[in-house]
Amino acid sequence: MRVDGRVVVITGAAGGIGAALARRFAAEGAAGIVLSDLDLDAVTALAGELKVDAQGVRTDVTVSDEVRALVDAALRRYGRVDLFCSNAGITTGIGLEDGDALWQRSWAVNVQAHVYAARAVLPAMLERGEGYLLQTCSAAGLLTAVGDAPYTVTKHAAVALAEWLSITYGDRGIRVSALCPQGVDTPMLRDGLDAGHVGARVTAASGAVLSPDDVADAVIAGLADERFLILPHPEVGTYLAHKTQNPDRWLAGMRRLAGGIAG
Repeated sequence: MRVDGRVVVITGAAGGIGAALARRFAAEGAAGIVLSDLDLDAVTALAGELKVDAQGVRTDVTVSDEVRALVDAALRRYGRVDLFCSNAGITTGIGLEDGDALWQRSWAVNVQAHVYAARAVLPAMLERGEGYLLQTCSAAGLLTAVGDAPYTVTKHAAVALAEWLSITYGDRGIRVSALCPQGVDTPMLRDGLDAGHVGARVTAASGAVLSPDDVADAVIAGLADERFLILPHPEVGTYLAHKTQNPDRWLAGMRRLAGGIAG
């Protein structure tokens, strides 16, 4: 898929990867962009900066009716949604300690939000016989997030959902990509570093920390090739191969890495 002339919806668009995607899609000539976030002021301001038709919509992606309303707003304005970028996500920095509220919030944002988006946008896409779902899943969904159990588990679930959607709807004109970056210079990573989260420190130490614009470049290339896995950090593919070829060795290496960072 090429973005020029397309209608795009982006969640988690107030900053970081979401905002970078919006700017890049606008530069590519998108026909219209709907920017969604809890921070309405931020996405409204961003919409005003873009040199294409755009609007900001406040959406809590953990509420099914609000996600459906977001899709309905895009359909009313543009008549179609060509690409839905389910991008909102959160980290926690916790393990197995008593943090049920954070576990539930992680499931809601990192998994159920993707379910609600697909449920809302797929009927119109299937009726037209085409559409694209881009789901931000993180390298943690393929590998792990040391020190953050909820993030690891929910991002694995997000990749699994993307796989299921591709298998189920791929022959009906629906294309699916899982965006799996590693370290990206976003408020999420910076907040984790400021809080001293081991996972954020491992991520920052494990390879290059890309800018959100770098990720947007990778997305444009991945969409053009219609690749399922979009890996802004190519080394993630190498790590994944090592993991699948010899899980025990990979786990031992991750323990050493985590222990060195924590120490």
